[in-house]
Parts: sequence; C-alpha cells; structure tokens
Amino acid sequence: MPKVNLSLQVMPNVEDNRLYEVVDKAIEVIKSSGVKYLVGPMETTMEGELDELFAIAKKAILACNKEGARRIGAVIKVDYCENGVTIEEKIGKYTEKQS
Repeated sequence: MPKVNLSLQVMPNVEDNRLYEVVDKAIEVIKSSGVKYLVGPMETTMEGELDELFAIAKKAILACNKEGARRIGAVIKVDYCENGVTIEEKIGKYTEKQS
C-alpha cells in the first residue's frame, strides 16, 4: 500500500484553559504510534498507510474524550496517490530555509 498523508485537527470541547492540554494528549497518541508526523499550528500531519493513519486518528480523538472532552470536532484531510506521497516532497524545500 502506498504512503499517504493524513492531517488531523482536533477541537475538543473543554474549558479554554485546558484546550492545549487536551490537544497535547492527541499529539502524544500520534507521537507514540511511530509514524512520521509534523505538528503545525492548526493540525498535525502524518505519513504512512491509510488504514493505520485512520486508526491513529481515531485513537487521538478518543484520547481527547478520555481527558474530559465530552464532544470533539475533528477535521481529517487525506492526500492519496497510488504511487505514494510524502511530507518531504511537499515541504522539504521550505523547511530547510526556515530559521
């Protein structure tokens, strides 16, 4: 199966002072999964096989619930290409120039 990119944005319904704390739990799930990922200011993008990334996204959403968010909005974006697609090919030329 080709590599794909999946971006996940979680929006847990919690008190404002807990928002980042709860989002961090979702990011911990992604980090512990072992897939390549990139945290951005609005979403986290992962690279891997489609089924695996959907399963990770589900676990990340449920982690927000476990942290007390009774309702979680989520946006999932997928870039699929039968030959595969990588984070590096999309943004590699930009990440080297950032300071």
